[in-house]
Amino acid sequence: MSAQTETRRLSVADIARMYDDGVPIPMLTAYDYPTARILDEAGIPILLVGDSVGGAMLGYDDEMAVSMTDMLHHTAAVTRGAKRALVVGDMPFLSYATPEKGVTNGGRFLAEAGAQAVKVEGGLRTARTIEALVKAGIPVMGHIGWTPQSANRAGKVKVQGKTREQARALLGDALAVQDAGCFAVVLELVPEQLARAITERLAIPTIGIGAGPGCSGQVQVITDLLGLEEWHPKHAKPYVDLRAAIGDAVRAYSRDVSAGTFPGPEQTVRMADDVLAEVLGTGANDRPTSVGVTSVIPLDRDL
Repeated sequence: MSAQTETRRLSVADIARMYDDGVPIPMLTAYDYPTARILDEAGIPILLVGDSVGGAMLGYDDEMAVSMTDMLHHTAAVTRGAKRALVVGDMPFLSYATPEKGVTNGGRFLAEAGAQAVKVEGGLRTARTIEALVKAGIPVMGHIGWTPQSANRAGKVKVQGKTREQARALLGDALAVQDAGCFAVVLELVPEQLARAITERLAIPTIGIGAGPGCSGQVQVITDLLGLEEWHPKHAKPYVDLRAAIGDAVRAYSRDVSAGTFPGPEQTVRMADDVLAEVLGTGANDRPTSVGVTSVIPLDRDL
């Protein structure tokens, strides 16, 4: 038996216990191995590999360009980095257009990328797909309010639920995804009062982003939190200005290289002068010889 205790991965049941105990749930997006490690070590219980990876990491114009290949690649990196957090893979545009397609692609997030759950946008319109996913043993986080994958239909980014009709529809969507089996639901760009009312009506956690402090938890895009973008939305709070810090570090490195001060003694390895002299030889016609090479491995050999 190993002397080192193995870290236990959080489950949907653990998130439910946090909710039942009234513990606010912090969630962050993560897209790569090193960031996932840092967030996991900091104790973040849920990491969302969002389709926001398209704009935040891949330079795409919008979330619609993000593919299953993109999402599986980044989700696998996050699950390798995070040993404790529950990892949720965001199902990209058209990957769950039908219940059958949703189950196939949702299963890939768990089987191929190691995620513990998936996120699906939409309320009543995607309830059948959510039901199918849950019946197949795939935990689902819902997402209502502003849903980025609907931007072509909904137009520019805007708060959802400010009118009587929109508010009723959002409440209906929230109840629909709960009834379909979601273990939690993201509320994005929803008025604070409505988000609080939805939270009080539901028996599952609500995770807000631009939905006020009355939700069961909060989620932010990691690049906004770290100040990596030139602009951030109203609902985001940069906790550090990494964009400036990275720029300062890179410029300092460039100056040191230009001045010949990097690498310095601390970053440099030396060898014994007599060994170098022996290798280089003492005469003008001396040539270095190979030492200790017993065989040559063919380039086409499988290693």
